[in-house]
Amino acid sequence: MNQLIQDESMQNGLSRVSTEMPPDEMLYELADLFRVFGDTTRIKILCALSVSDLCVADIAALLSMNQSAISHQLRVLKQARLVRVARKGRSSIYGLDDDHVRTIFEQGFRHVRHSASGEEDVHG
Repeated sequence: MNQLIQDESMQNGLSRVSTEMPPDEMLYELADLFRVFGDTTRIKILCALSVSDLCVADIAALLSMNQSAISHQLRVLKQARLVRVARKGRSSIYGLDDDHVRTIFEQGFRHVRHSASGEEDVHG
């Protein structure tokens, strides 16, 4: 009898999880977003832009890279809607697209620091 109750409870839990799962298309988009974070150069660019809006030349100088390589990475970040560009005279100034990007970035750093410190997660 106890096994029957456990089986029903498990089925109810699975049913709830199933209804809470987002559509596959949304999960694919999320996976694509996280792939963009999988490049160290893009992470460095996001880190710099989390401090200040910058032009390509400034980002290139900061990261000791050529402007063409930075422009390519900025294009990828822009397509992923992680950065925005504004024209200022002849210059294009890049910044984080919105506060969501800043939050994702900050949470990622928190997780890395937490993992590096060897602390146990008391919630999971």
